[in-house]
Amino acid sequence: MPARAELVVTSGTFALDGGEWQVDNNVWLVGDDHEVLVIDAAHDAAAILAAVGDRRVVAVVCTHGHNDHVNAAVEVAAAADAEIALHPADQVLWAQEYDDLVPDLELGEGASFEVAGTRLAVLHTPGHSPGSVSLYAESLGAVFSGDTLFAGGPGATGRSYSDFGQIIASIRDRLLTLPVDTVVHTGHGEDTVIGREAPHLPEWVARGH
Repeated sequence: MPARAELVVTSGTFALDGGEWQVDNNVWLVGDDHEVLVIDAAHDAAAILAAVGDRRVVAVVCTHGHNDHVNAAVEVAAAADAEIALHPADQVLWAQEYDDLVPDLELGEGASFEVAGTRLAVLHTPGHSPGSVSLYAESLGAVFSGDTLFAGGPGATGRSYSDFGQIIASIRDRLLTLPVDTVVHTGHGEDTVIGREAPHLPEWVARGH
């Protein structure tokens, strides 16, 4: 059976720079009936583990270090006997949730994961945070963009450790160069498609967010 992407939506609090916001997060499980990769274990470890079931967890991958994308990662990884992967540039954000705990694996450009016969390539797409990454599964025609690209534009860059120019460069050079029919599985909200978003890049640059 080929790999598939499954969505679990969890709800909780995003906290940064002294503010708190209630958010719904997309947790993605990529795999088959035997093994899965967990992308962005957020808020509700029990719900994520229930969706995993008795499948082997290849790894728990964090697209970036904001608390609303990592705050269930340690519990999920411990229960599943799996390793946690994060780009080292986001350790400063991870530490706001987990203090001195360090993830097991360092994500970086050129790294990849294999699950259910499917390769997911790590694309370093900084801007929303310094260590933001996207995961491109060519054989699925899909990219998991975290908070880098959404339906309608880039992720937020108005808080600490973010940079608008950098996120625009990441989207332009790393994501909009993917095949136009590539489905974008986002960190929040609805999916989109690369070809739907690409024509709007100049508008995003002009508006500045």
